[in-house]
Amino acid sequence: MPLTTRKRPRIGDVIEIPTPKGLAYAHYTHKHDEPPRYGALIRVLPGIFPKRPADFVALVLQPPVFSTFFPLGAACNRKIFSVVAAEDIPRHTRDLPTFRNCSWYRDRDGQLHVSSCHWLWDGHRQWRVESLSAEQLREYPPRTIPNDILLIERIISGWKHQDDPPNA
Repeated sequence: MPLTTRKRPRIGDVIEIPTPKGLAYAHYTHKHDEPPRYGALIRVLPGIFPKRPADFVALVLQPPVFSTFFPLGAACNRKIFSVVAAEDIPRHTRDLPTFRNCSWYRDRDGQLHVSSCHWLWDGHRQWRVESLSAEQLREYPPRTIPNDILLIERIISGWKHQDDPPNA
């Protein structure tokens, strides 16, 4: 699809993310509006580029490096990230992924305590599991919402959701 300079993101948009190493891209594939609202789901696409590609069709067809909920509207409104194209959502990314989450709390001293149980969430319902298999760790991203600084840090470091420890 043609490049665009639209500021308000829509599902299907390709988002340009400037990083210290070059330009990264994400595909906006879902909006989660059910309470609690997590907002925009973006799929971070592979590669960091010295300049903007002329075409994004082949890039959005590749499996994402990772998926995450992100305050995309705010980032685009503040001109931190920008909408550069609109592409169809590939078949392999049409379904909302199942996410993993663990229970945790901070004690009075500020120490983080993580439980040994986990939760899986499909966008509508949540269920408890005692432990996560290697396949679940590989397949299910953590349900987190990073800010732009953490998102860029994860992109340039090559982070994948499998890098999160099972109890975090």
